[in-house]
Amino acid sequence: MDPVALALLSCGMLVAAFMYASVGHGGASAYLAALALAGVAPAEMRPIALVLNILVSAIGTYKFWRAGHFNWRLFWPFAVVSIPLAYVGGAIQLPGHLYKILVGVVLIYAGWQLWLSGRLGAELRPVREPPLPWAMSIGAILGLLSGLTGVGGGIFLSPVLLLLGWAGTKQTSAVASAFILVNSIAGISAIFTAARAAALPSFVWLLCLVVVLGGWLGAEYGSRRFTNPLIRRLLGIVLAAAGAKMAFI
Repeated sequence: MDPVALALLSCGMLVAAFMYASVGHGGASAYLAALALAGVAPAEMRPIALVLNILVSAIGTYKFWRAGHFNWRLFWPFAVVSIPLAYVGGAIQLPGHLYKILVGVVLIYAGWQLWLSGRLGAELRPVREPPLPWAMSIGAILGLLSGLTGVGGGIFLSPVLLLLGWAGTKQTSAVASAFILVNSIAGISAIFTAARAAALPSFVWLLCLVVVLGGWLGAEYGSRRFTNPLIRRLLGIVLAAAGAKMAFI
């Protein structure tokens, strides 16, 4: 990759990791958007996004757990079914054009959710425990989708937890971060165990370094206070634009 393009990509990844980690996400949707804008091949996008997702979500999980926000009883019903299905999704390699359309739609949705999140308060309604069948069904769908696309599923799980009143803001961030971590590990395991799996490009190590830095700072900030809604809306616009480029152009 051209050095200038790589420098711009790294800067974008740093900002994305900070912003996403601050709300308990791994940042895969932003990484996919940046990789798409940088012209990275679709076959390389998914494993790169999953590797970066694992690093950032691991940091976020640790930070939010240390801050006392993680709830195991809320987490496990979603994760127990999502993990095997994320592995199944990771083992499936969609044709390039279908993958671009699917990821494009996911990015548009992610951008929309980030835009809406700028208007959300700390709590929307009293918190209640999710019904087990609903939690496991949602976890199954999100696990398969995360494996197919290379996102951890947190961008979908977070609004469900908040809008249905199953968790408060901080609990949502903590559970989403752990959910992303386990699904990303399952997805990347399936990709790397497949005989067709290609080696990651050499520049991925630089991206790993910058997202670890951004993720650490973002998780430290987000586990203690709320993020600026304006910046989240701007990031939402970028994701939606990148998604539209992938899906329709």
